[in-house]
Amino acid sequence: MPDIYEESVALHRKHKGKLEVNSKLPIKTMKDLSLCYTPGVAQPCRLIAEKPEEVFSLTMKANMVAVVSDGSAVLGLGNIGPEAALPVMEGKAALFKEFAGVDAFPICLNTQNPEEIVDVVRKISPVFAGINLEDISAPRCFDVESKLLDLGIPVFHDDQHGTAIVVLAAIINASKVIGKEIPEMSVVINGAGAAGTAVAEALLNYGIKNIVVCDSKGIISKDREGLNSYKKELAEKTNHSNLTGDLSVAVKGMDVFIGVSIAGALKKEMVQTMNKNPIIFAMANPTPEIMPDEARDAGAAVIGTGRSDFPNQINNVLAFPGIFRGAIDAKAKEINVEMKLAAAKALASYVKEPKAEMILPDPLDRGVAEAVAKAVAAAAEETGVTRK
Repeated sequence: MPDIYEESVALHRKHKGKLEVNSKLPIKTMKDLSLCYTPGVAQPCRLIAEKPEEVFSLTMKANMVAVVSDGSAVLGLGNIGPEAALPVMEGKAALFKEFAGVDAFPICLNTQNPEEIVDVVRKISPVFAGINLEDISAPRCFDVESKLLDLGIPVFHDDQHGTAIVVLAAIINASKVIGKEIPEMSVVINGAGAAGTAVAEALLNYGIKNIVVCDSKGIISKDREGLNSYKKELAEKTNHSNLTGDLSVAVKGMDVFIGVSIAGALKKEMVQTMNKNPIIFAMANPTPEIMPDEARDAGAAVIGTGRSDFPNQINNVLAFPGIFRGAIDAKAKEINVEMKLAAAKALASYVKEPKAEMILPDPLDRGVAEAVAKAVAAAAEETGVTRK
């Protein structure tokens, strides 16, 4: 089998990337030209000027999402900059179109200043029906997203919420496999960046109360000094026993390990100290916190990773296309907590009979986005966040 990295480079080189711009309308006659451009185009312009909401009916804004990154936290590659981030953002746009029919365009910014990112996104927002923030490092990503929530269109940082939604769906189904009720479950999250913080919030919103979060320095607790404001907030909401120490302390007697951290962080011996039939989601890429065979040998009942070559790939593509499709279809002004929970429940419900090696749908299943979209649109309507 060819090396996947070399094969990918060859594919990108051959096609000069993955995206191109196509016109929806033919321009073959003078009348075509008059309708698409001058003089006919003046009338759509007048209508939008008189009634700005018409922009959703008369332009590409109705179905266009901006995929915005500053290249500061790309995959497991780190801060590689906007040019190097472009292949990922192109890929994201391709997935939007392929799985949900959403048009998307990559916007890679040559700044890592949160205020400048916010300013640029505000200024380009008239063109888009939604903003997908991508690969912006924590804690700046929290500031950027929070300052854009008033745009009047959905703003969604996928590294946070897409990950959290798929993880929550996986836990819902994994709990059925091991026969344990969700409120009774205890969870350790290793990694307190964008994904780890959002996963904690999602689990709390779903009713899991016993959560401990670790970062590179150990357990996050109320007594720990030097925490930033986001980790202080996490400390208030989690670790109610006020545990201190490292990951080996945190996992003892716990039901679930969720890794959004670094390769090899979870040892076989640590898994053996967890509750019987633990759930292990080791999602560091390309090498997980523990390899599935090691986790299984240590007693894990359900194992998930971020990789496609093992069962139970916890892949954001299961969430973000359908979430934006549903939000756009419902004319939502935001993506709220209820819409995120609805997405997770729909994703979990899509698997009719969860098994240890099948707790999530196949990422290539085209029906997933439709199911998620319907649930998200319904939640938007029910919570009153749609445009009139």
